[in-house]
Amino acid sequence: MPNEAPTAETADVDFAALLRNERDGLQAQLKETAERGEAERLAGELRDSLEEVDAALKRLEDGTYGICEVCGKPIGAARLEAMPAARLCIVDAARH
Repeated sequence: MPNEAPTAETADVDFAALLRNERDGLQAQLKETAERGEAERLAGELRDSLEEVDAALKRLEDGTYGICEVCGKPIGAARLEAMPAARLCIVDAARH
């Protein structure tokens, strides 16, 4: 079960909304960070996270969301709920 893609069982979870909320929060954090002049490292990390969320939204549109980019197996729904922009299943994430 940990390597299952979103199914009818998780149909009540709106992954697109989760990803959009994540993106909106990251964009707000990025703006706050830039406005307050905080460390460039943090701004870079937020940009990277924002790119990951945007890429996940693209995968959702393409129909490849929830599929591990390394092994091609489904990413577990619990992992996607915890990390909506996850690109790797838990097994491959532990290897990299």
